Amino acid sequence: MLRFDNLSKRYGERVIFQGLHYENQAGCVALNDESGSGKSTLLGVLAGTIEADSGDVWIGGHALRSAPLAAQTALMYVPEDCMTYPDQTGRAYLHDVATARKTTVGAAALELADRFGLTPHLDKRFEQMSFGTRKKIFLTASVLGETSVLIADEPVGGLDASARAVLVELFSMLGETRTVFFSSYDTVFTEACQAASIQFSDLAG
Repeated sequence: MLRFDNLSKRYGERVIFQGLHYENQAGCVALNDESGSGKSTLLGVLAGTIEADSGDVWIGGHALRSAPLAAQTALMYVPEDCMTYPDQTGRAYLHDVATARKTTVGAAALELADRFGLTPHLDKRFEQMSFGTRKKIFLTASVLGETSVLIADEPVGGLDASARAVLVELFSMLGETRTVFFSSYDTVFTEACQAASIQFSDLAG
């Protein structure tokens, strides 16, 4: 479901990563590496928000370079700071995602939002939300439509203990049929999700 081959990225003279390879079907995978190692850059490349210098990415069998629309349709991306338009409400964001994925915000999504404690916040604008609330809105959107891959950058950042528990259940459920690829410093969360733990050294060569 998620595959990348020979991925490289540099900024000026600084090589962020080079020659990365990976392939995964369903399941949870946590990229655990030291701060400043390039985790966010890699996830941005996989999500199509950052362009790689070389290499290819496939999402649900679709090449991100040659078939970007099909690849993006198969993908849900949760960046570290989940901000859309500052004046957009959480409810409007969920409806926009659902429309793009040719579905509706049904009972399952609304139940997940409620379990995250979002019900009182859905009609707030993103600029009015806390960091953690914005993240939970994006995580709720991950159940909308038929996607193959979820990419999440530090998904537990800003979440309290109850929301973390909901997220463990969500990732475990999604990992049964999709690739859940996330970065995290939190080994307890990684283990709770029964995620495979990898580092950049595992992707090189």
